[in-house]
Amino acid sequence: MSTSDVPDTMHIGELADRAGMSLRTIRHYDEVGLLVPSGRTTGGFRVYTAQDLERLLVIRRMKPLGFTLDGMAELLRVVDALATKDPEDEPALAARLDAYLEDARARHAKLVERAGMAEEFIGTLGSLRASLP
Repeated sequence: MSTSDVPDTMHIGELADRAGMSLRTIRHYDEVGLLVPSGRTTGGFRVYTAQDLERLLVIRRMKPLGFTLDGMAELLRVVDALATKDPEDEPALAARLDAYLEDARARHAKLVERAGMAEEFIGTLGSLRASLP
């Protein structure tokens, strides 16, 4: 999904639909400071932007890799700092981003290994089932 397909602002329900996440999860991310809405209506309803959706999608992609909320928050701080483009900060930010990239690759490799084990188990169960009438 590209941000050009997203309206200027959206309420939490539309954000949840676009991200494929629950309202409860998004509210929780707001409570812990991972995804603060860009604004609120006069009635107090959360208002989100395309950038908020992109941030939520980063969070969603980290979740299956087992990153903690603190780990997610730290990476999002790096992403936010990269947006400021302060040349003095770039080497330190690059190093932190490299560490996250290495960690994500290692976590992905573990998931691939576990998926392989799951496939073997399914094959074993299939063989057992095939031996029965």
